[in-house]
Amino acid sequence: MSNKALVKDYMTRDVITVSSDTSTAEIIKLMKETGHDGFPVKDNGTVIGMVTAFDLLIKPWVKKVSEIMSRDVVVADQDMSLNDAARVMFRMGISRLPVIDKEGKLVGIITNTDIVRSHIERSTPMKVNYFKKTLEQLYDVKPEVKRMKVPIEKLRPTQSKVYADELQGRTYEIKRGLAEPTIVVKTGDRYVLVDGHHRTLASYRLGYHEIDSYVIDIKKDMKLGMEKTADLNGVYTLEDIEVIDDAQHPLIAITTSMRKAMAGKKNGG
Repeated sequence: MSNKALVKDYMTRDVITVSSDTSTAEIIKLMKETGHDGFPVKDNGTVIGMVTAFDLLIKPWVKKVSEIMSRDVVVADQDMSLNDAARVMFRMGISRLPVIDKEGKLVGIITNTDIVRSHIERSTPMKVNYFKKTLEQLYDVKPEVKRMKVPIEKLRPTQSKVYADELQGRTYEIKRGLAEPTIVVKTGDRYVLVDGHHRTLASYRLGYHEIDSYVIDIKKDMKLGMEKTADLNGVYTLEDIEVIDDAQHPLIAITTSMRKAMAGKKNGG
């Protein structure tokens, strides 16, 4: 993906808005129902303010949005570069920008979450290109790459273990729409999962049937080395993957070891 990603490429188009006459009680109810912590205030198709949970927390209780909303609203043009939007949000200390078109009408909203997702999606193709070149060199093939939804039940895992803490993190990312695509190699009729085991297992456990993937099609039916290793480890389906408890994660183990060493020094050990 080009570095010239635009706001309109990542903004949410279906924007929940409120009017200046909306009651603050209704705003609280809306926040509970949607999980969002802020909404553009729109009158006659034009954004005239923003109301956030922060406004409700720090300002005295009032009955209507018009009495509590922020009127000094920063907006983004839909053709603004995503990087420029990110800089504005960082400088202004805000987490969302209403997006307008050339006529000044509200067409979407861009948030910090969208910015993070854009950077993740733009970094993944670098890994895809690395795997593609590796396959070319190892197997003398000329793969084709396409991005598509792959049925999770068709994926052949090649990793025998995942970590519980990372699995939890990927579950959160998926729910927030932040998860990057997996990387899959298609050989014959098989879809071999190369990168993204935590994401795939998290999606599977959440009940998803498909997962966004970059598929590297090598146009040949051959047994990959990683498949042979998976065979030896008895890994054929996602159910065969062992979830390692958080305490056994290498990073956690190192941190625990360091803490014990520090505690020993404090105690004169």
